Amino acid sequence: MTAHKPGDPTTINRLYGRAKGKPLRAGQQALVETLLPRIAVPADGPVTAGALFGDTRPLHFEIGFGGGEHMAFRADLLPDHGFIGAEPFLNGVAAALVHVDGGRNSAGTADHTPLGNVRIHHGDALEVLARIPDGALSFVYLLHPDPWPKARHAKRRMMNDGPLALIAAKLKPGGEFRFGTDHPVYLRHALMIMRRHRAAFTWLCEQPEDFQQRPGGWPQTRYEAKARDQGHEVWYFRYRRR
Repeated sequence: MTAHKPGDPTTINRLYGRAKGKPLRAGQQALVETLLPRIAVPADGPVTAGALFGDTRPLHFEIGFGGGEHMAFRADLLPDHGFIGAEPFLNGVAAALVHVDGGRNSAGTADHTPLGNVRIHHGDALEVLARIPDGALSFVYLLHPDPWPKARHAKRRMMNDGPLALIAAKLKPGGEFRFGTDHPVYLRHALMIMRRHRAAFTWLCEQPEDFQQRPGGWPQTRYEAKARDQGHEVWYFRYRRR
């Protein structure tokens, strides 16, 4: 596994804002106290399929999973794969735990079987990503990241050279990086960054519809739904690791 030390171009300062919002509901707080410790990514050591799941299954990594809708959908769709999600916002972690626990309907009962193929890190995604062996990931997802729209904050965007180099290192050849946004400033910035990493990634796009329409197996998140409610256009990008 490649070491990423202070001073290395892949070492990035904190890229997120607040870490907690409104108080958690009682059920969410209970899941944070009981379920999260059982499925949390270990605090140190290599992050591998063997360490997390006891086998050699394909691994997916979601950076900033928000409320966990996409991660839970994909984990349910691919039960033989392992999903690692990192989110610094406690309320997002709590929402994701509800999905992992089986979801809850209005009667308070589970909507589906609990997901046993998800592991969660409450904190900085790059800290975990750096501990994953190079070439170990099959998919990396970055969906609707904080755009940090002001020019002076551009260095705090996840779509920058350092994080992209790290993502490229951790994806196996043929692995896929998926990125989505509804923010035009972030879109232009992301495309500029991805052009600088053409040696590592192939853009899976043959026509405008390929980035204007959500691909199959890519569910809508609450952030995408909110963007559409506000009349925003949403763009979807898929890149294959060379």
